[in-house]
Amino acid sequence: MKINWGTGIVIAFALFMSFILYFVFEVQSNTKYDNDLVVEEYYKHDSHFQDEMARIQNAHDLQHKPSIKWENDGVKVTFPASFESDKVQGNILLYRPSNKKFDFDTQIALTNSSLMIPQKKLIKGRWDVNMEWQYEGKKFLTKEVIYVN
Repeated sequence: MKINWGTGIVIAFALFMSFILYFVFEVQSNTKYDNDLVVEEYYKHDSHFQDEMARIQNAHDLQHKPSIKWENDGVKVTFPASFESDKVQGNILLYRPSNKKFDFDTQIALTNSSLMIPQKKLIKGRWDVNMEWQYEGKKFLTKEVIYVN
């Protein structure tokens, strides 16, 4: 049986498409591969983007900014001494990019203008810290990336 070049091209395309479809179905059906989005409700989150940018700009415009740093005991969040500790409200989201099972929130409860998140809650690696807070009715958003050793 002789195959002409047109038939050969059709067979090659069919084999290539079968190969690609096999891998698409394999990745979608296998639980070993994680296909989760970064944010569960992506479009709802995206609709508040301008508000988020305004809160980031508010934090950027501060003369004295809060700091988020890794220390041996854990993550230390320190607000400037000019802030009254009882007027600062909000929460801190520690987000683990590699695995959402380790993500957690904590409320801001300051003692001596600082907050310590203990090391036992954190595993080694990269953490994205999103601190949403308000002071005297003005909303702020501070984002930092820390590496736990």
